[in-house]
Amino acid sequence: MPSHDILIIGGGPSGLSTALHLAKFAPHLIPRILILEKEQYPRLKLCAGGLVIDAERILESLGLDVREVPHTDSREVRFDFAGKGLSVRVPRRHAIRVIRRDEFDHWLAKKAKIQGLEIREGVSVKTVTPDESGVTVETDQGNFRASIVVGADGSNGITRRSIFPNDPVYTARVLEVLTPALPQKYLAKTEEAERRQVAFFDFFPVPDNIAGYVWDFPTQVKGTPMRCWGVYDTNLLADQKRPALRQPLADEMERHGFDLNDYEIKGHPIRWYSPWNKMSMPRVLLVGDAVGADAIFGEGISMALGYGVIAAQEIAESFQRGEFSFNGYRRRVARSGLGQTLFVRWLITQVIYSLKWRWFQILLWRLLKPIVLLVAWIFVLNWSQRIPLGK
Repeated sequence: MPSHDILIIGGGPSGLSTALHLAKFAPHLIPRILILEKEQYPRLKLCAGGLVIDAERILESLGLDVREVPHTDSREVRFDFAGKGLSVRVPRRHAIRVIRRDEFDHWLAKKAKIQGLEIREGVSVKTVTPDESGVTVETDQGNFRASIVVGADGSNGITRRSIFPNDPVYTARVLEVLTPALPQKYLAKTEEAERRQVAFFDFFPVPDNIAGYVWDFPTQVKGTPMRCWGVYDTNLLADQKRPALRQPLADEMERHGFDLNDYEIKGHPIRWYSPWNKMSMPRVLLVGDAVGADAIFGEGISMALGYGVIAAQEIAESFQRGEFSFNGYRRRVARSGLGQTLFVRWLITQVIYSLKWRWFQILLWRLLKPIVLLVAWIFVLNWSQRIPLGK
């Protein structure tokens, strides 16, 4: 049975960030780390792909330049209700950078391999079983034994299901569609052409008990300009009567000249953060969507990278002590900028989606712009400045 000190299950942003930060904080552990990824890079991953400044700051602290990944920069982000709302720009830089996850994850994996980290692709994990002396991981390619396991295998990952089989699940539902940048009949329209550089969030579905938004991002696929559309629903209003999830997406796309029926729709769940989500047990800790993404928007990439920073610190100190209870992991997360923004975003989610009335959504997104922007700047953004990234 192959044995490693640290087994990371999942080769996405949270697992790779954990490994890369371990290489940074405790380089002597590099040969003792193994990452198991069930697919082969580059692999399909449904995700709108928005990178906010916090994600870029964490990558820069690792000496990584995300501009190496094919991307589309959005100069402006709009937060609307029924087409009107507030605009966000960042002086002297893009507001959001949009990547494709297959390209981003593959790039990050290559950077991990350059650091000497071992990744085994095409390995599917079946069960994770901790005991007093270590953890046994059963896979389709035999069993592995580790001192500790990091569960970085996403919202529906086997690690969480193995160690917390009865844990409550707070899961959003998401649909996603890729289209050309603009429909042919709108190419000449200035208003529509300007959308190429703007990312949109529109919260018009909330009064209809879809507690989320429709998005429309500029993106690219193998160098070709495209749009990524989708609809996100936290499921906070799941006990209310509501239309099919695809309906608001179809309505918004039709407004801009697209017929949803002409495109392939893909769906996936997103586990969102709640203060009651369990994060660890002796010899096993969770990172990224396995713990929970941002509840308001379902933002996961920057959060995943942040979880990796904190998990690496917890693991490095645990090996120094020779003690693997991970009793301090929840407290470490909660006290960090990541934990603070996740908690504040969870609180905000309970308000903006529970107060679903049309007049409230108009008030929030159209009339209270200065207050919304101030709260966002203080409590939601720039959280990566409040986690110890090291030199």
